[in-house]
Amino acid sequence: MNFVNRHFPDQDETDCVSPGPAVPRQHNWPLRYDSIEYVALCADVATILFASLVSRLLHQIQNAQAAGDLSNALCLALVSSACLVCLLKTHGLYRPVELLVLRNQIRALCLAWTSLLLLIWAVYGFAIGPGSSQEAGSLFAVIGLGLLVAERWGVRTLLGRGLSGRKFASTNIALISDQPLSENAGLSETLAMHGYCVKGRFSLPPIGFGPASRRRLASRVIDYIRSSQLDQVVVEANPERWPELRALVADLRVLPFPIMFVPVGTTSELLRHPTRSLGSAVCVELQRGPLTPIECATKRTIDLVGAGLALTIFAPLLALATAAIKLDSSGPVFFRQQRCGFNGRTFLIRKFRTMHVLEDGPVILQANRADRRVTRVGKWLRRTSFDELPQLLNVLDGSMSLVGPRPHALAHDGEFDKLVRNYALRRRVRPGLTGWAQVHGCRGPTPTAVMVETRVQYDLWYIDNWSPRLDLAILLRTPVEVLRGRNAY
Repeated sequence: MNFVNRHFPDQDETDCVSPGPAVPRQHNWPLRYDSIEYVALCADVATILFASLVSRLLHQIQNAQAAGDLSNALCLALVSSACLVCLLKTHGLYRPVELLVLRNQIRALCLAWTSLLLLIWAVYGFAIGPGSSQEAGSLFAVIGLGLLVAERWGVRTLLGRGLSGRKFASTNIALISDQPLSENAGLSETLAMHGYCVKGRFSLPPIGFGPASRRRLASRVIDYIRSSQLDQVVVEANPERWPELRALVADLRVLPFPIMFVPVGTTSELLRHPTRSLGSAVCVELQRGPLTPIECATKRTIDLVGAGLALTIFAPLLALATAAIKLDSSGPVFFRQQRCGFNGRTFLIRKFRTMHVLEDGPVILQANRADRRVTRVGKWLRRTSFDELPQLLNVLDGSMSLVGPRPHALAHDGEFDKLVRNYALRRRVRPGLTGWAQVHGCRGPTPTAVMVETRVQYDLWYIDNWSPRLDLAILLRTPVEVLRGRNAY
C-alpha cells in the first residue's frame, strides 16, 4: 500500500499520512481475523452435534433398528458441547495464536473430552442418553474425539493459509503513532497479515506536547474519520507517555469506534506478560510456575497411584532384599541421606544400604566401578537399581516424584551449582525416582562438569516440556534402561 505524506509547517501540528491508490487483495475470505475465535467455537459445537447424530445412526444401522427419536442424543450433545466450549474458552484455547499450536490443541481436547466422557458415564452409564446403549456411547466417544481432532487440524491449516496469503476480510483502521515510518514498517506488515488496512496515519508530536496540540490532533483525527469508512482506531506509542495518551483518548471518545493501544519501547515488554487479579489490584505475572495447578494435581495423582501400585507389586522382592542385606553385612537396612529437593529444600532420601559406610556430610565420595565400600548384595542391588525402590516412600510423602531431575547429595549439589549455569533451575519441580536424563544413559558418577551440564540440559528440557504422556514414556523406558545397565555400579 502506498502512502502520500502531508507535512504541516508548525512543529506543534501533526502529520497525517493518507493512503494513495489501494492495491486490492484478491479472493479475500468473508471473515475477519477477530472473528476466528467465535468461528472455531461454533465449529466445535457443530462437530459434537454431528458426531452424536452419526454415532446414533451407525448404532441403529449396525443393530438393524428403525430410525428412532434423536432428541436425547441432540440434547446431550448440546450439553457436552457447552461444557467443552466453556472449558476451552476459560483456558484461552480459542485464541488464534493458540489455534496455530496443533499439539497443545490436541492435548487439551483429549483431556477435556475424557473429562466429559467420565461425566456422561457417571450420569448415563456411558450411553448417549436415557434408553441408549453402551455401544452408542462408545461410538460417540471415538467419533467425537476423532472429528474434533480433524476439525482442529483443518482450522490450523486454514488459519495458517489465511495469514500467509492475507486472505482475511479487510478491517479499515486509522493509525496514530509516535514512531517514524521506517520503524513503523513492522507493525504495518503485521496489520496487513491479519487483515487490517491502514487508511490513514497520524503522527504524534514529541513527548511533552501541550493541550493545544493534543486538541488539534484530536480534531484532525475526528474530522478525517468522520469522512472515511473506518472500523477501528489504533494508537502505537511508548507507554511512558501514557498521561498524554490518556488525555488524547478522552478527546476521541466521541468516535463510535474501538480504540486499540499497541505499546512500543522497553516498557512495552512488561505488557507482554499475562495479568492476574490480586484483590482489587492488577498484577503482572513476570514468571509462571513450571506447572499449572491442574498439571500439579495430575502429576501428583500419577505419583500416588504409581507409587502405591509399585510398592504392592514389588512387596515380596522388597522383603527378600531386606533379608539379604541383613544377612550379608551388619548395619541398618535403609540408608538415609540429606538431598536437595523442590525449591532448594532438604529432605531425607531413602535407599537400601549397599555399602559398609553411611556417608552424609560436607565431603562425600561418589561410587566408582571397583568401589570397596560396596557390599556383595549391594553390588547386585546397585546394578539393577533395586536399591532406589525405597524412594517410593519419598514419592508417597511428597518429597519426590516418580519422574523428575535426580536429587544429588548436598555436598555435590553445592559444587554443581558453581560449575553449571542454570543448575538451580532444576529445583523448580520435585526430584524424581527416574528422569529424562536417566533414560538417556546419564547415570552413575559425574566426575566432569560436561557430564553434569549434559544432565542439567536433559532435566531443564523435561521441565519445559512436561506432560503426562512424557512421564508415562519415561516410566516405560526406565526398565529398558535398567536392563541395559549403562553406568550403573
